[in-house]
Amino acid sequence: MEATVRDALEEYIHFLKVERQLANNTLQSYKRDLLQYVDHIFERQQLESFDDIERLHILLHLKQLRENGNSARTVSRHISAIRSFHQFLIREKRSVKDPTVHLELPKIEQKLPEVLSIEEIDRLIEATSKAKHPANIRDRAMLELLYATGMRISECIDLNVEDLHVTMGFVQVYGKGGKERIIPLGRSAIEACTLYLNKGRFLLEKQGARDEALFLNQRGKRLTRQGIWKLLKGYAEKAALTHPLTPHILRHSFATHLIENGADLRAVQELLGHADISTTQIYTHISKTRLSEVYKQFHPRA
Repeated sequence: MEATVRDALEEYIHFLKVERQLANNTLQSYKRDLLQYVDHIFERQQLESFDDIERLHILLHLKQLRENGNSARTVSRHISAIRSFHQFLIREKRSVKDPTVHLELPKIEQKLPEVLSIEEIDRLIEATSKAKHPANIRDRAMLELLYATGMRISECIDLNVEDLHVTMGFVQVYGKGGKERIIPLGRSAIEACTLYLNKGRFLLEKQGARDEALFLNQRGKRLTRQGIWKLLKGYAEKAALTHPLTPHILRHSFATHLIENGADLRAVQELLGHADISTTQIYTHISKTRLSEVYKQFHPRA
């Protein structure tokens, strides 16, 4: 890859980080997609400059993505990244034309996210047991907090002790782009987190290696995404859940249960930290689907 192409890509990622304030995971996703794109354009198709790129060249790249087994959703994400990148190139006068003008996004089948029932949530949390081991106390507090707030797993990992205010009953969460939101806590989450702070966390700390993170692993360091995935998998098996559990399912369950119990959509949007309410509206569809399932199961003439 030529230096000019690499420089343009790095400038764009820097722009997304500084100007758009995108989260690190999103930045890495953009970078990965665009590296595939420029590699295909300049190495495989052997074009020499951004101004040489035509719509056909991009379509050949997208065709390659589909042949590699990528879903319509993934291809759509690539198109969005490519389109935004070319618009940036024009603004920065690195290119004089936009070959993405007539690109169409593939139709994506709207797939409703999986959720746990309230009974399954109870089983999952109880699977942490009431053992006095600091790891069990930590895991119960973490599951209670995830379900009580609907926060993203990355937000949970990034929590520091000072962000949790159990006496006042809320937690400060920093979402995408560092945007802060205040989320209230219920009694169960407050009790579990208080127990963890008083009788669990300090036992996980290592002498001389204090960490400000709220949730610590056995080495006294901040829990990782992989670590939480592993813990959830173990508790899902222990709770005999019938489908694989991901951290995001707790977030989906939180939102769905709120709406099923009459919560205002705007309030749920605020709690989840969604920039656009259309993202939150999917949970109303989940509720309608679940309502239909209950009707079919229990109505004598359904």
